[in-house]
Amino acid sequence: MHCLRHLAILFVLVPFPSTSPYLLLLVAMVAYMAVRPCGYCLATLAVVFFSTSPSSPFLAALGPESEPALAPLPNPNRHLSSPIPDRGAFFLNGGRIFDPILEGYAAMQKVWESQEAPKERPLTAPTEPLPKWYHDMRLGGVGLVLDFGWRRTDEGLAWELAQQKRAAEMARYRGAERQRPAEEASANSVRRSVLEHLSLSSLATSPPTPATMAVQRNVHQPLLFECAWEVANKVGGIYTVIKTKVPVTVKEYGDRYTLIGPLSYKTAPVEVESMEPEPGSPMEGTLKAMREQGVKYVYGRWLIEGAPKVLLFDTASCYHRMDEWKGDLWNVAGIPTPPTDHETNETLVFGYMVAWFLGEFSGRCLDTAIIAHFHEWQAGLAIPLCRKRKIDVTTIFTTHATLLGRYLCAGSVDFYNNLQYFDVDHEAGKRGIYHRYCIERSAAHCADVFTTVSHITAYESEHLLKRKPDGVLPNGLNVVKFAAMHEFQNLHVKAKEKINDFIRGHFYGHYDFDLDNTIYMFTAGRYEFRNKGVDIFIESLARLNHRLKSMNSNMTVVAFIIMPAATNSYTIEALKGQAVTGQLKDVVKQITDRIGNRLFEHAARYDGTHGTEVPKADELMSAEDLVLLKRRVFALKRDSLPPVVTHNMQDDSNDPILNQIRRVQLFNRTSDRVKVVFHPEFLNSNNPILGLDYEEFVRGCHLGVFPSYYEPFGYTPAECTVMGIPSVTTNLSGFGCFMEDLLESPSDYGCYIVDRRGQGVDDSVEELTNVLTQFTTKSRRQRINQRNRTERLSELLDWKSLGLEYAKARQLALRRAYPDSFNDDEPEFTGVQRVGAFSEPGSPRYRSGMMTPGDYATLTEEMEHLNTSDYKGGKQPWHWNKGDSDDDDGEGYNFPIAGLKPRGRSDSLASAISGTMTPGGRHHLNAQDLEHADKKLESHSNGN
Repeated sequence: MHCLRHLAILFVLVPFPSTSPYLLLLVAMVAYMAVRPCGYCLATLAVVFFSTSPSSPFLAALGPESEPALAPLPNPNRHLSSPIPDRGAFFLNGGRIFDPILEGYAAMQKVWESQEAPKERPLTAPTEPLPKWYHDMRLGGVGLVLDFGWRRTDEGLAWELAQQKRAAEMARYRGAERQRPAEEASANSVRRSVLEHLSLSSLATSPPTPATMAVQRNVHQPLLFECAWEVANKVGGIYTVIKTKVPVTVKEYGDRYTLIGPLSYKTAPVEVESMEPEPGSPMEGTLKAMREQGVKYVYGRWLIEGAPKVLLFDTASCYHRMDEWKGDLWNVAGIPTPPTDHETNETLVFGYMVAWFLGEFSGRCLDTAIIAHFHEWQAGLAIPLCRKRKIDVTTIFTTHATLLGRYLCAGSVDFYNNLQYFDVDHEAGKRGIYHRYCIERSAAHCADVFTTVSHITAYESEHLLKRKPDGVLPNGLNVVKFAAMHEFQNLHVKAKEKINDFIRGHFYGHYDFDLDNTIYMFTAGRYEFRNKGVDIFIESLARLNHRLKSMNSNMTVVAFIIMPAATNSYTIEALKGQAVTGQLKDVVKQITDRIGNRLFEHAARYDGTHGTEVPKADELMSAEDLVLLKRRVFALKRDSLPPVVTHNMQDDSNDPILNQIRRVQLFNRTSDRVKVVFHPEFLNSNNPILGLDYEEFVRGCHLGVFPSYYEPFGYTPAECTVMGIPSVTTNLSGFGCFMEDLLESPSDYGCYIVDRRGQGVDDSVEELTNVLTQFTTKSRRQRINQRNRTERLSELLDWKSLGLEYAKARQLALRRAYPDSFNDDEPEFTGVQRVGAFSEPGSPRYRSGMMTPGDYATLTEEMEHLNTSDYKGGKQPWHWNKGDSDDDDGEGYNFPIAGLKPRGRSDSLASAISGTMTPGGRHHLNAQDLEHADKKLESHSNGN
């Protein structure tokens, strides 16, 4: 009987010590023991009362509670022992303040493992009121959403809360804190202040007010930490953003700039040179303290241009703290973390390690302001942790694409026109990404400055993340300007010849088209069939194929699709084609060398006899050479059509790209004027089929086509622009919006923008088909001139210009964190200003305002094709500072705009060219003048 009574007390009172029914039961048991005293029962009640009750004398001795039910908040950094006198202070000098245990989350993991999640989570709001324990958790500060001022509906959390109810109670009331050693009893008052210091009531909707600090930090020479998942770890486009921006940032900050990322043992050994921190520096002390706690890292220089300092954390070294940190994240932010989501687990561990580092570093570096810039949600978890712990750093969060936006656009929904109507909690919960969405949203709300990479993403973030971005930070590139315009044209010719070699091998047996009349188009990127616009690209190719055949055009279009997919190996046909043509090329070279030697020997033996100067054909080519050549030529016979895909796909029948190609029947027939090559692997120079790097491949093509439906910025069309290759994008991509804002007529510069927002899909496909058709009708001269104009736009995308926007964001973050350090009235943040173009559309001019020779004929051809008689240049000239440029091409000057009315091509060239359009004359040139000039030139040539 006694044992049953003990078990009942422990089972009932420990999990629910503050609910009224159990208090009545407690009173009843006390009354029962008054009648029948029991020492064991009294001892059991004392243990329960002193160890678990929120009103325990142990907690009451610390002072009056500031909240209805103050729950001890676990701290991931409890093992640190260094004194931190500023906002990052959690600990006492020389020892730990408290040592929380978090078996609560371990219990939650067991619940998740033992119960199978329903296929469809209950996402509708409950009809009955929520239980009291849920409201207690929210009032007690468990819900991060209450402190940020944004609504958290019950739809997205219905299933998670049901699974975590008992585990959350255990974490709060039972396993939150152990009794501290007797030697720490004198620290009760300090502990109370620390707990209040860590309480969630410190969070606010607006950016945090700076705490009073003993030392005024220097905001004019701040330290900059830039944190991203792709630091020295190439995964996607953010790697390119970070890597190309480094030289500009290093030039501004020098050694005050450090990159932080996760350690990848695959890439770090070849990309990072390890080194030791400077002795006596805050970095040395911080890393030493973390190393003593078992943290592994690599600190050194990233071996790229600029050689920035880099700090890479090994997340595996802190996996043993994962359960502890998961419980803390639930207590601090109310964010659930499923145990089976490996990416979220990595994100959580990395975020806590970064917050740990910043808290320790800011406590050792007290005289300098610290800026922490985070990219994307994988690195953004440290932002709410820093704000919760009041770590004295100012934070910037840049989202390059929203999680929910990418998922929604992948489905068949009209995303942008219904953006304001989505129930974000419902949609995130339905797709099983609610925990990731909460991390991303909390990072956006907790950051001092929130930015995106484009205006279209800013509009998206305002509705999905419920915070309007403070500014736009466009992505840039390192632009290498060639000394002469023909240099990048020569690179195009060399790269195109390598693509020609691939085409000859891939289409052997059906190679019946002229490569001089062939246009190479391509699309590339992640395999997102709808988001990247591959669906409408393939449909447009089918319509283009029909148009070219109807026009009896002699032009051939080869469309490349470069997107990585699951493959097994290269196809036999693809390998055979390259091998057969390679052998043929070797045989022809051998025969050519022999013929050359025979021709030389015959000429050397010439004795003056008439008729023996030139050898006969059968003397140059032997029978052996003829047989060898015929064998190689006969090997080119093929019964099947050239393959559409170069690899063996793992799931050929369900591949969206291949199914779309089958639907439109682009099978590379001989009659097709549009050929398709699907290369499901990123390019590299070691590829046995298409052995080119991506940059070299882009330079060899004629047009990049990227009709994306969801593209926050879009590096692929930007890279085309920098390399002088025209491209097609949409008004739903960040790059398209960026160029549309900057240029009066983007298509004149080889930047075609298709409308995918204001019209239906079929109309967008038709518009894209019109663009492709128009491009195939351009002459070679027109394409060369267009590439020249496209290459001139590269300076618009140079980090030397766009890096200024990052500087503005950092300045705004410092002003918000340390307003007393700024006394001027300088505006906080300004967006990208609208500027003119480097050259007038279709008419690049010299400094004298005259047209360059060769452009006029191009304009005449284009105007006849468009059936118009007038041409007007851009309405907004370039407005850079005059005289500041040392370039000789005159791009820093304002050019006068002149209206031109050229005559038809049937008129004589002499009547079409006036002196105002040529570099030397003021008068008309007639036919007699041109004949006289030709005679002079001919006599001069004969004289030389």
